[in-house]
Amino acid sequence: MIEALFFGLLSGFFLCLTFGTVFFSLLQNSVDNGYRAGMKIAFGVVVCDAIFVASALFGTSFIPKVEGFDLMLTVVGVVFLTAIGLANLLKGTPRLAYPTTRFGNFLYYFWTGFLLNGLNPINFITWVTLAAYLRNKLHYDLDEQIAFMGMSILGIFLTQSGLALSAHKLKRLFTPKVVLYFNRLTGVVFLIIATNLAWTRLYHPFMKWVTG
Repeated sequence: MIEALFFGLLSGFFLCLTFGTVFFSLLQNSVDNGYRAGMKIAFGVVVCDAIFVASALFGTSFIPKVEGFDLMLTVVGVVFLTAIGLANLLKGTPRLAYPTTRFGNFLYYFWTGFLLNGLNPINFITWVTLAAYLRNKLHYDLDEQIAFMGMSILGIFLTQSGLALSAHKLKRLFTPKVVLYFNRLTGVVFLIIATNLAWTRLYHPFMKWVTG
């Protein structure tokens, strides 16, 4: 059990260092709007991950079986990421807020984290694969699996909260011009991830279906 707890916490730390959309969004919002914005995004992420973990450990029988659900989820994810990417690229020089932004509120940041995490099918696949590995390769019993996954989620929240605090501490180095470039870099990353998602999860399956 101690092993499961330790390696679960370690796994949560490494899962945060994938430099995906959540990573860049968390840093961007922490710099722009204060560390509390980043921590709210982190909370949305871990709630989403908790749902994924429950599905991976206890099965997905409670999820409605809708034909083409994965396809619809991918399309929504691609549109969502593309919209955020374009918004970051097209908006002008930001006005930095100290320490919060007037547009910030809990639900906005929570759902930002939840949707960025949830609309990427790769995240769910990662948890399912990890659960299968714990069960079939490491032969963890259910209690050990729950302990591992629980500590992984805790590790994710602690790491992302640390990133939010670190970004906020470095806020004085981020002049409006620097933040503008950072936001545009974030927008490019979002568009690249959306393109990759569309290419791997939409285009290739479509071409296979067309060619029979």
